[in-house]
Amino acid sequence: MSWLIFALASAIFAALTAILAKIGVRDVDSNLATAIRTVVILFFAWGIVFAQGSQGKLASISRFSLLFLILSGFTTGLSWLFYFRALQVGNVSQVAPVDKLSLVFTIILAFIILSEKVSLTVVAGGFLMTLGALVIAFAK
Repeated sequence: MSWLIFALASAIFAALTAILAKIGVRDVDSNLATAIRTVVILFFAWGIVFAQGSQGKLASISRFSLLFLILSGFTTGLSWLFYFRALQVGNVSQVAPVDKLSLVFTIILAFIILSEKVSLTVVAGGFLMTLGALVIAFAK
């Protein structure tokens, strides 16, 4: 299956996540809501690992990879905590586009940290994505 199909599925589920989270966080502390969501994801992800029989590969993960996966987990947790708080105090139609600026930050960080090439087209697209996110988020 193409990466594009997985990416589109991810985008659809991310959109549903925003809507469902906004409804769910209405009368719940945003940190508690994040913790509940995290427990569900924990069981869901490990369930898939065990269903596929991949748990035996855990011991073969290098310390280097494990370190960066752990760091990624911390940054994901921080992202979710801030996202749920933003959803609690803001409109999902404003929070979601600003959250999607992570795409632009990813392009910048991939260039700086991973030395990925960035073409003029990518820079223009990143600029348009930023402009679009800000227009949607701050439209009156």
